Amino acid sequence: MKPSGRDEIEKPSLRSIIIRGIKRKRYFIGLVVLPSLLTATYYYFVASDQYESTADYVVRRADAPQKSSGGAAALLGFGAPTGASADPYIVSDYLLSHDAVKSLRRDDNLVGRFRRTSIDFISALKSDDPSPEKLLKYYRDQVGVEQNLESGISQIKVRAFTPQDSYHIADKLLKMGEDRVNQINERTTRGQLSSAQNNLANAEKELANIQRKITLFRQKGGDINPTGSGKAQIELVSQLTASLASARARLNSLQGFISPSSPQYRAVAAQVSALQRQVDLQNARLAGAGNNIAVGLGTYEDLIVRQDFAAKRYAAAAAVLDEAKAQALRQQIYLVRVVDPNMPVKSLYPERGRIVITVFFSLLIAYAVGWLMLAGVREHKM
Repeated sequence: MKPSGRDEIEKPSLRSIIIRGIKRKRYFIGLVVLPSLLTATYYYFVASDQYESTADYVVRRADAPQKSSGGAAALLGFGAPTGASADPYIVSDYLLSHDAVKSLRRDDNLVGRFRRTSIDFISALKSDDPSPEKLLKYYRDQVGVEQNLESGISQIKVRAFTPQDSYHIADKLLKMGEDRVNQINERTTRGQLSSAQNNLANAEKELANIQRKITLFRQKGGDINPTGSGKAQIELVSQLTASLASARARLNSLQGFISPSSPQYRAVAAQVSALQRQVDLQNARLAGAGNNIAVGLGTYEDLIVRQDFAAKRYAAAAAVLDEAKAQALRQQIYLVRVVDPNMPVKSLYPERGRIVITVFFSLLIAYAVGWLMLAGVREHKM
């Protein structure tokens, strides 16, 4: 006997089982499985390898107070500053700035390094002539500078699509940081020394001008030492005056004993007259009207006083310049390489396993939360 249709049991085919399973799990497959598979496909079969080169450096000021710190900085003698310092951020801010990108784009083919034909279409720079803003945004995704406030060490991290590119960019950035530090030092030194150098130049000019006037005065008067000549003239007048007084005393003493017509009396009287003429003449040279020694000596002594003041001003300006130079040296900042850039051997990015797992579990959690919320809404309607 043939079994009846009621007794006949049709076994489901494998295909129908798969189809029914897919229909039941279509939301899970569409929202979790497929995106995860697409992510894995891209990162494992399409995404280009990226190589990272790192370099460490220290930025410090010459007169910065230091504290003991471990690591390479301590071995080099560069401790972290005891207080907050903006010096490391000067370099890091520059290395991530439009200026750095502009320099790399002009001198090191930055755009070409991120548009090689071997780079996948998602990771590559999209345009061969990007705007400065878009290039800077892409550049900051590939280049980073980290500060370690405890040790004072800064680290450059560069990711590129060939080991040579990552190494070259990291090394170039270190050189650019050194150049920028030197430019800052030069501007600081020039700004601090400019005023002191101008003051010294003015003092030197004034001193030279006064010395030239003194030389002209000596040449005009035919006297290399007017002060000494003035003293000698005063001594001469004093001697003549003393001789005149002595001669007059002798003449007065003779008036009561001999006749004024006697040869002896007349000789003493002649001596008195001669001495009087010499005293009058020398007094006229010393302090008479017109161009006399007193006037010339006053002018000369005024020049000497001005020369002394100018010399003191010049010495003070020179001391200020020396101190400004010392202060500028103390305020110099230095970039010291702690670790040179490395040439990568193995690609570290993209982190394929971590990314795929993160995407899968993130979508799974989102799907579970959504399913629970939807189940709660359905239960509430029933």
